[in-house]
Amino acid sequence: MASEATGVSGLAERYAAALFELADERRMLYEVASDLRQLRAMLAASPDLARLVRSPILTRGEQGKGIAALVERAGFTPLVRDFLAVVAKNRRLFAVPAMIEAYLRNLAERRGEVTAEVTAALPLSEGQLGLLSEQLRRSAGRRVSLEVKVDPGLIGGLIVKLGSRMIDGSIKSKLQRLQLAMKGAS
Repeated sequence: MASEATGVSGLAERYAAALFELADERRMLYEVASDLRQLRAMLAASPDLARLVRSPILTRGEQGKGIAALVERAGFTPLVRDFLAVVAKNRRLFAVPAMIEAYLRNLAERRGEVTAEVTAALPLSEGQLGLLSEQLRRSAGRRVSLEVKVDPGLIGGLIVKLGSRMIDGSIKSKLQRLQLAMKGAS
């Protein structure tokens, strides 16, 4: 299983690097990033689209037609359109989510920033996001871009992943630790 994950990640890195290089040559780094963020949101919001991307049952042609229709409707740049067509033709759509993340990581690295994944129990206000971003900037020593998700299952608090570090300040995990401590005491 670990080697499979490494294979997908290596594949995604190579495709993302190729797209990044083409976007850089055409001075379209930010337009491509915008399209990829939009595609990532679409994948998260649509189980049918996620199935289209991951299903080994669909033929190359079916996947290609589905992606072409999506790209047309979404109004993606010609570079992203062509990139997704090649990915579909090569039967690599299953790795698109990892390709998106790798591209965005490359862009952040180019801009001299690091990305922090923040999961909060409730949506954060602009003021809270600003304070969090500033604290993380001080900790990381460079600009930090935030990717914020909301998970009501946390009950309260935050989980912050910055590089290889993770800080879990959620009430859910505190309750789990308390439960484990109580089991150990009895």
